[in-house]
Amino acid sequence: MKFNYLLLLLLAGLFACQEKAEEKTEERPPNVVIIFTDDQAYEDLSCYGGKGFQTPNIDKMAGDGIRFTNFHVAQPICSASRAALLTGCYPNRIGIHRAISPQHTHGLNPEEETLAELLKPLGYSTAIFGKWHLGHQPGLLPTHQGFDEYYGLPYSNDMWPNHPVYKGFPRLPLIEGDSIIGYIDEDQSQLTTQYTERAVNFIERNKEKPFFLYLAHSMPHVPLFVSDKFKGKSERGLYGDVMMEIDWSVGQVLEALKRNGLDENTLVVFTSDNGPWLAYGDHAGSAGPLREGKATAWEGGVRVPCVMRMPGKIPAGVVSDQMAMTIDILPTIAKLTGAKLPEKTIDGKDITPIVMDKEGAENPHDAYYIYYKDNELHAVLSKDGRWKMYFPHTYRSLNGEPGGTGGIPSLKEVELEAGMELYDLKNDISETENVVEEYPEVVKELQQYAEACRNELGDKLTGIQGSGVREPGRVLQ
Repeated sequence: MKFNYLLLLLLAGLFACQEKAEEKTEERPPNVVIIFTDDQAYEDLSCYGGKGFQTPNIDKMAGDGIRFTNFHVAQPICSASRAALLTGCYPNRIGIHRAISPQHTHGLNPEEETLAELLKPLGYSTAIFGKWHLGHQPGLLPTHQGFDEYYGLPYSNDMWPNHPVYKGFPRLPLIEGDSIIGYIDEDQSQLTTQYTERAVNFIERNKEKPFFLYLAHSMPHVPLFVSDKFKGKSERGLYGDVMMEIDWSVGQVLEALKRNGLDENTLVVFTSDNGPWLAYGDHAGSAGPLREGKATAWEGGVRVPCVMRMPGKIPAGVVSDQMAMTIDILPTIAKLTGAKLPEKTIDGKDITPIVMDKEGAENPHDAYYIYYKDNELHAVLSKDGRWKMYFPHTYRSLNGEPGGTGGIPSLKEVELEAGMELYDLKNDISETENVVEEYPEVVKELQQYAEACRNELGDKLTGIQGSGVREPGRVLQ
C-alpha cells in the first residue's frame, strides 16, 4: 500500500510538471523561424515540380502547412529583397536598391525597425546565421539591427577574388557579431553545415523563451559548394546536390523544434530572395514555365516558392494561389505574436487569414508593385494575381541563348526593351501573349494604382520624386 501511495504521488507530480510545461509553452508568444535561400528558383523544390533531386523535408513541411503558388518578392535582387523581408517595406521606400557591394558605404538605416527589433520588446532572443547583405560597415551589421547573434557572410558569396569574371573583389570575410573571425579564400563547402549547426544550437539554448531565428543560406547562389555529405547525390549535378543539402538543413531545424517540444508553437517560413541567375546555366535553378529570371521584373525573377508551417494554426495540406509578397511577412508575424508595428510607414499588410486558410480570406492590398534598378517602376500586379502590367523599361536577357557551364557565366546577355504590356497570369503564366489592347479597363485601373504608387515612392522612368521615400544608413569615410 505504501509503495502504491508513493507511486501515485510520483505520477501526480509528473502530470503536474507536464501540465505546467504545456501551459508555459502555450502562454508564451510563438517562436519564428525564417529560412531564406539565395537565387533559388520557383521550380527548385520537388513539391513545386523540380526534377533531378528530392527535397523530402521541405515537401513534408508543405504537406503539414501551406504552399503558395503565387508568392512574390518585392525586387528580383539580393539586398533589396532582404530589406523588404525584414522591414515590411518596399526596398526603394527605405533607400535600398539592387545589391550592395563591398565598396559601398550604405546599408539598411538603423532607424528602420526590423522584424527582430519588433520582437525584442516581447522577450525574444534573436539571431541570424548566414548572408546579411544589408550593409557591412560599422554600425550597419545585424547586431545593430535587433539581432543578438550573427554568424555569416556580410554579402554575396561570389564577391571574392575567385570570381570567374571580375577580379577586383577583396577577400571574403566571415563575421561573428561585429568582428571578422576569418576569411574564406577557397572553400565554401562547409557554409551550409555551419549555418545549420549554429541554428540548431540556438534553438537548443533558447528553448525556454521565445526566439526569432533567421537562417539566410548563402546557397544556391554561385559559386556553388556542397559538403561531402551530398556531393554527387543528385541527378541534377552540383546544383541538385546543393538543393539536397539545403533540404537536409531544413530537416535539421524541424527536428530540433520537435525534439524540444516547440513544434506546435513555432511558425516556420521557407522562401527565396529572387529567381534563378540564368546566365550561369547548369549552375542556376529552374523557374519552370516562368519567363526570364533574376534581375528582371518578369515572373521568373519575382515569383518564388514559399512554404509556411505551424501545426494547429495553419491547416495541413493547403495549396494557395492567393497573391502574397515578402513585405507581408513582417505585419503577419506582428499579428501572430502581438508585436507592435513600426511607427514609420510600411507597405506590407497582415495576411493571417490567407495563411490560416480562412474561408473568404482576401488579399488586403490594392495592388503590388515591382521596382528595379535605381527606383524604376517596372510592373504592377493586381491583388487577385491575375493581371500584370509592365511599363516601358530595359532589362538584361539571354534572349534564347544558353547559359554558361561549370560555374562560368554566359557573356551573351543583351539589353532588351519591354513596352506597355499586359498579361493574364491565370491563363498565361509564361507571359507570352500581350493583351494590353483587349482589356482597356484593366489597364486603366492598374495605371491609376501605379500613379498613386509613383507619387508615394517615386519612379525614375517618369521623373517623379516620391513623397514617402526615406534615406538608407550611410557611413562617412
